[in-house]
Amino acid sequence: MSTSSAAARKTPDLSTRQLRAFLALAELRSFTRAAQASHLSQPAFSALIRTLEDAVGTRLFDRDTRSVQLTPEGRLFEGSARRLLDDMGGAMADLADHVERRKGRVRVAALPSLAAGWLPSVFAEFMQAWPGIRVDLDDALSDACIALVRSGQADFALAASGAGEAAYSDLRGQRLCADRFHLVCRTDHPLARETRLTAKKLAPWPFIQMARNSSVRQALDVALHPLRLNAVFEVEHLATVMGLVEAGLGISVVPALTLFHFRRDTLVTRPLPLPALTRTVYLVQRSEGSLSVAAQTLHDLIVARLGKLKLDDF
Repeated sequence: MSTSSAAARKTPDLSTRQLRAFLALAELRSFTRAAQASHLSQPAFSALIRTLEDAVGTRLFDRDTRSVQLTPEGRLFEGSARRLLDDMGGAMADLADHVERRKGRVRVAALPSLAAGWLPSVFAEFMQAWPGIRVDLDDALSDACIALVRSGQADFALAASGAGEAAYSDLRGQRLCADRFHLVCRTDHPLARETRLTAKKLAPWPFIQMARNSSVRQALDVALHPLRLNAVFEVEHLATVMGLVEAGLGISVVPALTLFHFRRDTLVTRPLPLPALTRTVYLVQRSEGSLSVAAQTLHDLIVARLGKLKLDDF
């Protein structure tokens, strides 16, 4: 194929201004009226039509002193020009809807304790303000939350790590709060009335432990090492911890943000005065690229609301 033939087959760069001018002339059949309708001088309008014809490589109008008519190629192009403008208008309207938050979608990954206890009210506030935006939630342990962000499946995550910011070195981790830990036991348990709680006083009692890959377990293992707890159960879910403790099968230690699971008349929760025992909650997103307008709006709301939490009140 010759260079000139290849150039002739290249798709021309057309502007919406050229397309609107073409359709105005096709409808009005007069350069004067079409120029007025386009808010251009007649010489400027004529030049715009010429550049369009040069770009597509053929005449689109037959013109003489009395009339302007579409050529066969012009008639063929008319339908395409309308579709191109309609598509462009639709694309711009859709973009505007997303920018103005009339439409959009946000996917958040979050620790189950946050997803069940604290996030729902934030989501309700957000969705009331922006009802056209869909919010998807993945409630998962920290490692799974981070994996969803790394793979691009989640816009951002609320996660925790005993390793701190180092665990998110390839991501952007924003520290939100330090979650303190509480003892959970039955009201008739001796520790419910113990004047001063210490780690050594917890150790002899049957203990309901969380799974090893949970942020709760990781924080406990780091803070209490080398002390060994008397673990009798190891479970995945806080609701299971609650049921086992309530049945008198053991005690447990859980973060403040999970205490909604344990608000029962049969149970007591007491803060543990162990400075090393904290769980830091992070908002994590990819280092590269920016969030969508919808995702950034929800991100900022979460930061604002979680920043106002007073964990001492739990």
